[in-house]
Amino acid sequence: MNTTELFLIAMLLIFSVPYLIWRLGRTEYFAPLVVVQIITGILLGPGVLGAAAPEYYTFVFTPVVITALNGVAWWAVMIFVWIAGIELDLSQAWRHRRESGITAGLALGMPLALGAAAALALLAAPGWVGAQAHAWQFVLGVGMACAVTALPILILFMEKLDILRQPVGQRILRYASLDDIAIWGVLALILMDWQRVGRQALFLAAFAAAGWALRRLMVRVPDADRWTLGLIWLVACGLGADWAGLHFMVGAFLAGAIIDAHWFDQQQMDRLRHHVLLVVMPVFFLSTGLRTQWGVGGAAVFIAAAWLLAAAVAGKLIGAHLAGRVLGWQRGEASLIGWLLQTKALIMIIFANVLLDKQIITASTFTALLLMAVASTMLTVPMVTPLLARMKTVIGRAG
Repeated sequence: MNTTELFLIAMLLIFSVPYLIWRLGRTEYFAPLVVVQIITGILLGPGVLGAAAPEYYTFVFTPVVITALNGVAWWAVMIFVWIAGIELDLSQAWRHRRESGITAGLALGMPLALGAAAALALLAAPGWVGAQAHAWQFVLGVGMACAVTALPILILFMEKLDILRQPVGQRILRYASLDDIAIWGVLALILMDWQRVGRQALFLAAFAAAGWALRRLMVRVPDADRWTLGLIWLVACGLGADWAGLHFMVGAFLAGAIIDAHWFDQQQMDRLRHHVLLVVMPVFFLSTGLRTQWGVGGAAVFIAAAWLLAAAVAGKLIGAHLAGRVLGWQRGEASLIGWLLQTKALIMIIFANVLLDKQIITASTFTALLLMAVASTMLTVPMVTPLLARMKTVIGRAG
């Protein structure tokens, strides 16, 4: 078969297998399609399909096909992160800054601390730390991976639970938005390359100047032109950030964060996010699965994933309960918020992909983090649904 045919076989697997699992298995309650796509990516990777049927795996996923899939995946995730940056609205967080700051700080700080402690245990064993990592980068990176909340998946879940437009949903969006800023700030710190600090300073200075010019231009052009200009800006920022050593994903987030959401039609933005998730993000999930490895042994990877999951779940819940005590929340309110902030898939996977690209973590650590992200995300809806049924008064409380 030629490369085109092999590429299309890979695409057929990417779209058909997770859909059949999701639809025939009726997994929507605990694992929506996006989560099933992530799990399928792992199953189609070298650790599962590659081990069970190595000849078929190497036949379909040739280096040329993998390169083509990676190109689609890079563009998909750049658009997705760009949209997340655009939709980041900090005005409400500033209006409720005391409550938002305390909750977001504790809900991020506690899992970060426990995740960093778990990373210290991994630091002592071989096979987990990337070749280019300093110890502090590995510990901070793994700790932050345990603290991440995936804002796009959180929105998806709250829509499913019918609380997105309720006061409690808007409160949780405020907390997650602040955490989103911290995640990308920490990633930029981890990736700071002192040998290329001049490039990084030049990029940030150019970004600030060009961003100022872009903001002045965007309010003067027709609405239809803003989408094209935004995509040109996205590519330029991704290229500049990668050239500076900060990774194109950091550039994609910055490209969106400097743009105001009200410049675009909200319905069009919602449709774009939906279409990106539907049409191209499954390729990213498959390419992510192709990077999973079990180099330190399958059992060790699962043990590490369980260790990190315990740190992530306990950290979020402890942080939320501490915030509830300080702010005087009702009984059960902290558990509800802590479990909703547990969603990690997508943003955590993107975060871990960057750490793997920069050799901060190994493929085994990446696999453990991926399993942790999937498990914590799958826990969210089953844990939150009975809580919501008992807490009608909390849903309408604005904070």
